[in-house]
Amino acid sequence: MTISATANAAPSPRADAPPDSPRARLRNFFTLFDARFEDLDAQSWKRTVYRDFSAGLVVAMTAIPMAMGFAMAMGLRPEQGIIAGALACLIGRTFGGSKYQVYGPTAAFIPLIAALMQKYGEAGGGTFAQAHGFLVFVSIIAGVALMICGLLGVGRYAKLVPPSIIVGFTVGIAVSIALSNAGEALGVPAAGSGLVRKVASIVSNLGAANPWSLVLALLTFAITKGLLRVSIFIPAPLVALGTCTALASTVLSDKGVTLVRDRYGAIPTNFFVFTPPSVPSLSASVVFDAIYFAAAIVFVSGVESLLCSSMADRLANNKRTPFNPDKEFWGQGLVQILTPLANGFPCTGALARTATSIKAGAVTPLAGYFKAVLKLALAYFLAAQLERVPMACIAGILLWVASNMIKPQEVREVFTQGRFHKALLVYTAVMVPLTDFLTGVLSALVIYAVAVRFFGVATPHEPARAEEVIAPAGLQPVAE
Repeated sequence: MTISATANAAPSPRADAPPDSPRARLRNFFTLFDARFEDLDAQSWKRTVYRDFSAGLVVAMTAIPMAMGFAMAMGLRPEQGIIAGALACLIGRTFGGSKYQVYGPTAAFIPLIAALMQKYGEAGGGTFAQAHGFLVFVSIIAGVALMICGLLGVGRYAKLVPPSIIVGFTVGIAVSIALSNAGEALGVPAAGSGLVRKVASIVSNLGAANPWSLVLALLTFAITKGLLRVSIFIPAPLVALGTCTALASTVLSDKGVTLVRDRYGAIPTNFFVFTPPSVPSLSASVVFDAIYFAAAIVFVSGVESLLCSSMADRLANNKRTPFNPDKEFWGQGLVQILTPLANGFPCTGALARTATSIKAGAVTPLAGYFKAVLKLALAYFLAAQLERVPMACIAGILLWVASNMIKPQEVREVFTQGRFHKALLVYTAVMVPLTDFLTGVLSALVIYAVAVRFFGVATPHEPARAEEVIAPAGLQPVAE
């Protein structure tokens, strides 16, 4: 196998296309075998492919239970998380701008997609299919917007969002996920829309709580967290789910623990099903919601993918070609367009899975391709077993994710940047779960812009993100 040095670089733009022009960017976006594969050379390609394969296998085993949990927390079916994670990784690794990034369902999308499914699904007088069709519609709008952002070179501006808002948003999402899934951990699913109503529903039904569900949720949490302190090569979430599922099927079989199949029925193995977009009867409310949800998907995709790409370059100690933010926007756009059409939902760069992939030895985008294929293969053969997973175990996985999203060192660093940024972090962290995602973040951005423009508030530096990744020596996973 021979790979020439010239194959690693994007073709030079013509004289009539300036290097920073949309035309030059577009040519670069369609150069699929570019500098992201620069480490796949003729001398070491066998070792590189082996490392990418082993990293893909580790991430695939870790990602299956997490993807199922994210999907169910969004109001979707468990297999849709598996579909979305695999397809998003294939598309993102092909068209994105990072060597290392792993794409898939992320926690930041949970409250956003859950709100849409709640409003337009059965709880709002519609059907599951109608709600998912509307999600496909707004995701396509968001994807087109992201691709335009990439063409126009907007990627560099996403880095201007201050750490106080990013960290506050992360804390707010973590609180929202933890409280929303407390009901499943107790065996009393939350009812109603909005975090406050869900928490009120859980509290009012505490008398019907199942203590064995709580035991399984806490055991899942403890096994996952404990094993990930030992080694990155242990697929801790899958081991935790396997252990607790075995307990639920044997010694706890008569304890009334709710299983995935009790809630969702059988998990099909015909994963990819074309899902066309659909729009409810047009009204001012529907138009507003379409704009709102599309804008929110653009924001989450843009900010989280660029944070993840930046973190990946630092964690991998990448001394060569850095990630391309504009190409990353282009790839994110295609992810948001194509993934939902195949029965998936919006995805973005996943911090913990990217970090896991790097620590497991990933070098090139091939690791993402291996992860996608292996994930689908494992899910296909494990489908019958995944149906038997207790819902409390899924809650335990999500509580573990939420606990890892809050990084004390990031909060402390923002707190050193002055009282304004301290207050902005707290404001964002409170507003995101109490109102909704976009209201909390956009109002915080407006406050920040006004403060910088009229009150001379300094633009802070980005805090060093917690690269405490699933690894030995007491390191812990970064947030999703």
